[in-house]
Amino acid sequence: MNKVTASGKTVEEAIERALAQLNTVREKVEVHVIEEPSRGFLGFFGSKEAKVEVVRIADPLHDAIAFLKDVTSKMNLAIDVSAEDNDAHTVLHLRGDNIGMVIGRRGQTLDALQYLTNIVANRAHARRMRFVLDAENYRQRRLEALEKLADRLVEKVKRYRREIRLEPMNPLERKIIHTQVQKHSGVTTYSEGDEPYRRVVIAPREGK
Repeated sequence: MNKVTASGKTVEEAIERALAQLNTVREKVEVHVIEEPSRGFLGFFGSKEAKVEVVRIADPLHDAIAFLKDVTSKMNLAIDVSAEDNDAHTVLHLRGDNIGMVIGRRGQTLDALQYLTNIVANRAHARRMRFVLDAENYRQRRLEALEKLADRLVEKVKRYRREIRLEPMNPLERKIIHTQVQKHSGVTTYSEGDEPYRRVVIAPREGK
């Protein structure tokens, strides 16, 4: 519910009633006064209450959550969405049954939803927000798996002195590999190819 009409003896009372229905605060709504209160004849007969229309001001976070709930509903999934802010972005945590459908193979569905959420949520707002989608802590589990993969491949590169090309990854996952490999001496990394098939290459460092 994003818009309500409420009445009260005064405009302020009508607004307070509307805010209670929307479960929000004055700073997050627009108020339109439909009718001013009037006392009527002799202060009693024909008196009218104030009537206001209060509209919730949409913001990127509100639009992001609404979009995700709409999409997952059409997937016949009952998903709960909660937000967690940090300095760089807002994480939207998705929880519910059959969450694997939201994650997809190697997170591809989750990444696609994240891309669309950022477009939809920010298209009508001057204040932009960056959203990262996570589902049942998938991002952390994937990060740990990629770090372990990088460590194993570094040892192979050192042992056989040959480059190893990884499977295509998105920019965030490539960054995880690059960062983890930098913790090891004697090896380096670079990326090759074009999106969405760009991949990381782990190579022996010359002279090492």
